[in-house]
Amino acid sequence: MAATVSSKLLSLLGTFDSRHRRQTLSDIARRSGLPVSTTHRLLAELAAWGAVRRLDSGEYVIGRRIWRLGLLAVGEVDLSRVAEPFLHDIHAATRAVVHLAVREGTEVLYLDRVSGHASVPIVSTTGSRLPLHATGVGKVLLAHAPKEVQEQVLVHGLTRITAFTVTEPGRMRAQLHRVRRDGYAQTFEEMTLGACSVGVPVEVDGHVVAALGIVVPDLRNVRARLVAALQVAARGIARMLEPSFHPPEAGLG
Repeated sequence: MAATVSSKLLSLLGTFDSRHRRQTLSDIARRSGLPVSTTHRLLAELAAWGAVRRLDSGEYVIGRRIWRLGLLAVGEVDLSRVAEPFLHDIHAATRAVVHLAVREGTEVLYLDRVSGHASVPIVSTTGSRLPLHATGVGKVLLAHAPKEVQEQVLVHGLTRITAFTVTEPGRMRAQLHRVRRDGYAQTFEEMTLGACSVGVPVEVDGHVVAALGIVVPDLRNVRARLVAALQVAARGIARMLEPSFHPPEAGLG
């Protein structure tokens, strides 16, 4: 029976392993048993989706999108499971809404949420996606995203959601610089009126793998305490992830 397109795509991805993290077009064609022309065409489709990435050297590596899916796989490192007790600890200490999120393209994907008791309008739900530029966790993830993702958002993605949403590229660049410098992001009614937020990165072996955030009605007088609580939790999650962590290749999107 002739091989299907999906089986060919899977055979290309199957050529990557711990000993073959970087491969040339001819390497992948040889190891998959597919013609070079077919391999080139299918790799272009995989690259467009984010499953692989072509480096300046001409070699291909597994893309960050596949790596992020791997973090969510049952039986592998379950980010949500690892983070869950830390989220509940933050909630117990702050009584606020707590989020765990990752970047999915140019959006925030919310993996988990622990609801608070404060009267704060929240639009996120577990599994929902929101713009990167208008949320605390989103700004954290955008600040540590590949340059091409940042440019895509800065040029095409700064949509106005409320009167307080930052839509000027220069102002957003300055905010992203401060996020990297200070180690946290903040928003003021940029996603929803009446809701402010702070977010911090979860960093493992120099790679930001997720973001933790808190949503409250007002950050005045509580921001430092909330950031400190988030950073303690983020370090705890990172320590739990480290033993099974396999970083993506340099330059992955």
